[in-house]
Amino acid sequence: MNYILSHWPLWFLCVAMIVAAVIDGWKLKVPNWLTFPIILSGWLLGLAHNFNWLPESTGVGGIGASLAGTFLGMALLLPLYSIGGVGGGDVKMQMGFGSWVGAFYGLSRQPESHPGALWIIFYAFLLAAVIGGVLALGMILLRGQVTKNLENTKSILGDLVTSTGVHDVADKAAKRKPTLHLLPYGIPLCLGYIAFLLYQHQG
Repeated sequence: MNYILSHWPLWFLCVAMIVAAVIDGWKLKVPNWLTFPIILSGWLLGLAHNFNWLPESTGVGGIGASLAGTFLGMALLLPLYSIGGVGGGDVKMQMGFGSWVGAFYGLSRQPESHPGALWIIFYAFLLAAVIGGVLALGMILLRGQVTKNLENTKSILGDLVTSTGVHDVADKAAKRKPTLHLLPYGIPLCLGYIAFLLYQHQG
């Protein structure tokens, strides 16, 4: 119980990500009323650490680390967002994750057994991408739409080569989106986040 209370930022973050994933699975979007408060509260946690308002067990990262985590979370998903692979809510969900991870872990290795926040965000994102790929493949096989999805993939790759810029790619992705069976990407993001955090704190 003492561990749970002293490490409440991680528990809060996990609950927030689960709520976001459930809403995304239900409505295929993660609402701003959830993501923006997560991002901002992560910044406030970092600021509280800068002023030593909280014990070290609640994290060691300041506002700078929290902002860096937020930016990295956004940057990792922007390429997928630009081609319509994820929604804006998914990007902000990852920004919120980065905000809190930055505020908790800081940019350096704290403790020595853990990588810094930016590496944790990166590894959790990679794990989420693998989980998302497996879930997407399962959906494709269950629906028997392998050929259609290969054609969509070919079209997306063609857009990347022939488009005049990011906005052109985004416009084409938006037009294609209504014809696609979308994966609520908040679910694999949540699974990847929580699984990696559990791995970090095993034992």
